[in-house]
Amino acid sequence: MSEAAVPAGREGPPYEAAGRDGSGAPPALGVGPGRPGVAEARRPPVVGSTPSFLAGAARVFDLSLGEMLWSRRTIFMALVVGSPVLLAIVARVVQASGLAPLRVNGVRVEAASMFGMMIWVLFLRFIVPVLGVFYGTALVADEVEDKTITYLFTRPIRRGAVLVGKYMAYFACTTFVVLPAVMLVYFLLVPFGEIPGSFVSLLTDLGILALGIAAYGALFALVGAVLKRPLVVGLVFAFGWEQAAMLIPGYLRRFTVSYYIQSLVPHAMPADGGVASLLQFVFTDTPSAAVSIVMLLAITGFSLFLAVRAIERREYVLEQ
Repeated sequence: MSEAAVPAGREGPPYEAAGRDGSGAPPALGVGPGRPGVAEARRPPVVGSTPSFLAGAARVFDLSLGEMLWSRRTIFMALVVGSPVLLAIVARVVQASGLAPLRVNGVRVEAASMFGMMIWVLFLRFIVPVLGVFYGTALVADEVEDKTITYLFTRPIRRGAVLVGKYMAYFACTTFVVLPAVMLVYFLLVPFGEIPGSFVSLLTDLGILALGIAAYGALFALVGAVLKRPLVVGLVFAFGWEQAAMLIPGYLRRFTVSYYIQSLVPHAMPADGGVASLLQFVFTDTPSAAVSIVMLLAITGFSLFLAVRAIERREYVLEQ
């Protein structure tokens, strides 16, 4: 058939392409422009390789750190950590006026002892457990409550890496706020002439606080990964069980985090007074520094291990 014999209205690419090779047959699949071949059509789409566990945790850490630093919990953390700083400012003003900001049984408490009391009572007994409860239990619970956990679990990252990355962001965020506040309290209370002799104790305090933040955060991350309403359980453990177990003679106190943390504190309380007598009763049996450090690291590592296993095996059902 000549080119002029092509019926009107049937000019176009199918008919033109069909006759170019002289056979009159349509071109084979993959021959025409823009037509994939059979092998290409059956080939699955290329998907990026799954990152390693540490690489995935690093990605989640980078994503979560900014969210934690600019969240409402950070405002709460700043208020909690700012209270000792405010007390230190008031004590500094009172000291500058020549008065004693704190007396125990009529005896003036020196600035270094006052700083040690703040480490004992405010930071180790209250601030560190509170931050561990509110941040650690929320690492998974907040994602479930906000119904955003599916977006994290559908990424090519292991579930355990998601938890570890968020835990690393918690540790960096809390230490970034707590440790500078401790240093500020120290320089406000301790006179300049006493700083060289007590600076080593300050470094010890910073290390103890970092261990406490890590241990409490890992423990409550496990609680948040296992339980549906972990905040109440965390508060009961930190301010119910631990407070009671430390006052009961026997081995129950060995099942608390505070037992190992407070045995590392280098500060001595005032010699006279009910607080000192109570602390002497509580700490009649204290582990060595090496045992305490090993136990705190073991609590941190084992809790994270169990939390990773729990989050990788648990099915999360989002409520409507």
